[in-house]
Amino acid sequence: MAKEIRFSIFREIAKSELPGLIFTYTWAFDHKEDEEYVDEIIELFKDRNPKVCIVELICDKDERLRRNRTENRLQHKASKRDVEFSDQLLINEDKRYRTNSQEGELPEKQILKIDNTHLSAKEVAALITEKYH
Repeated sequence: MAKEIRFSIFREIAKSELPGLIFTYTWAFDHKEDEEYVDEIIELFKDRNPKVCIVELICDKDERLRRNRTENRLQHKASKRDVEFSDQLLINEDKRYRTNSQEGELPEKQILKIDNTHLSAKEVAALITEKYH
């Protein structure tokens, strides 16, 4: 269901005159279907000759757990409000999936890796803007 909703939005954007799209996705690099999913999204935009910029954010687990409990997350993400459950889900998914790419993996995707453990969202946005204009 979520995929259909997301793809219907992507299709509408692909047909529009919007200059670009930014979206987030947690990619399990050890699951081929996740790469295929990303490729499907890129394919939707191929007629527009898109510049695809993939940014991989890396953050250590302790900081991710701290951020999981911030006021902003709790206010805007209902799924985070049961903090014990949300924390355990994060820990379990870290054990189950590899969410960071390995050196040299997927070179055709030209992934920009940023360790944002000690960076603010504003600082990360500035790095991305500087790289991709």
